[in-house]
Amino acid sequence: MSLVQDRRILYFFEAVRLGSVRAAADTLNVAPSAVSRHITQLEQELNAPLMERHRRGVKPTEAGERVLNYYRQRLAQQEVLLDSLQSLRGLQSGSIALSVGEGFIEGLTTSLTQFSSLYPKIDLQVNVCASNELIRQITEDESHIGLVFNPAVDPKIRVHVRRKHPLRVIVTKEHPLALGDGPVALKELDKHRLALPGVSFGIRQILALAEHQQGHSLIPTLTCNNIAMLKRFAMQGGVTLLPAFVIEDELKAGQLFALPIQHEVLSNPEAQLITRLGRQLSVGANRLVTMLLQDMTAFRN
Repeated sequence: MSLVQDRRILYFFEAVRLGSVRAAADTLNVAPSAVSRHITQLEQELNAPLMERHRRGVKPTEAGERVLNYYRQRLAQQEVLLDSLQSLRGLQSGSIALSVGEGFIEGLTTSLTQFSSLYPKIDLQVNVCASNELIRQITEDESHIGLVFNPAVDPKIRVHVRRKHPLRVIVTKEHPLALGDGPVALKELDKHRLALPGVSFGIRQILALAEHQQGHSLIPTLTCNNIAMLKRFAMQGGVTLLPAFVIEDELKAGQLFALPIQHEVLSNPEAQLITRLGRQLSVGANRLVTMLLQDMTAFRN
């Protein structure tokens, strides 16, 4: 493709990414008519419709998706080229985007600090988000690396490592559930104040499967997209569901207990280190992956 076509693809890419021609025009600092004209010319050159307009914005056609995939791969290849040149100078510059679930943050501090100390001129950006958004950022090349809990299966994702981390019932040692014998039955949680993360979190998605299998839906007292608040809720006498590594500091301090749940599905969730399938990582990103792999072996389950 010519340079002119690459520029036209940029206009198309921004329109789809932002959801409208006008938003793309504002970002590119051009008139909306210019964006529309470039997209129309691109469609004529490729002899295929690339975009559909709907009441809520624009969406790519199947042909449009292929053009977008080409463009993302081109950008990724350019990034790898620039990084390989920078590596000749000892990784003196560059940038890496890492998307992580909130529950991983405390366990990653050592690796991220070590990486920044070794490569202080590499810009390391950390995005904290729920599972669904994290997968989107990885598949659309907004982030290089993802660390996610129990993601849905996606054919565009490459899993570098899996670590099984069962869901646990999180309570204080004084809570009635902590005084019982054996695993906690799912229905037993209905008798207590229960806090859960939002439905976009991997925890809720695996819990929904368990609820479906048992034919019983839990009704939380509190729904919150903040892990710190869920832990605080448990410390104040409530109940929440989390993998044990998320409360490692609280476990060591005796502030919280992690009790097993009586359900096979809830014993199988995984923490996964992921990238987009087919994406070639830069030298710096590969070194960060190596450090993160070491961190994952230390997570408590």
